[in-house]
Amino acid sequence: MIQLIFGEKGSGKTKRILEIANSAAEQAKGSVVFIDEDERYMYDLNLSVRFINAAEYRINGPKMFYGFLCGISASDHDLECIVIDSFMRIVHHELDTLKELFEQLGSFSNEHGIRLVISLSCSPDQLPDFLSAYTD
Repeated sequence: MIQLIFGEKGSGKTKRILEIANSAAEQAKGSVVFIDEDERYMYDLNLSVRFINAAEYRINGPKMFYGFLCGISASDHDLECIVIDSFMRIVHHELDTLKELFEQLGSFSNEHGIRLVISLSCSPDQLPDFLSAYTD
């Protein structure tokens, strides 16, 4: 399952996904991972949430990002949820060019039973049609 949290800058997306990550950690029998492009929210997370600063891995595109997620999953067989803040700053591509990545993420999520929560800084009218299946 992929869940998109989207809105303009300052609309409360990060606060919402921090709440989602912390709630998931309280309810999870397995692991929860929070990925961001810096460390500013690391201390707002439940101690059981594994925080990853994606900037340390120099991700430079959708293929590398997908491989990065697969590596996280391969190293943790109890992984239940991955929460990703600042998605566009991590992937470094325009949103309308990421259809294939989202298809891969959907398959990845379904095959491994991992919930993906992704934060996007954009208004609803900026979302490409291929993302409509992942909106609330």
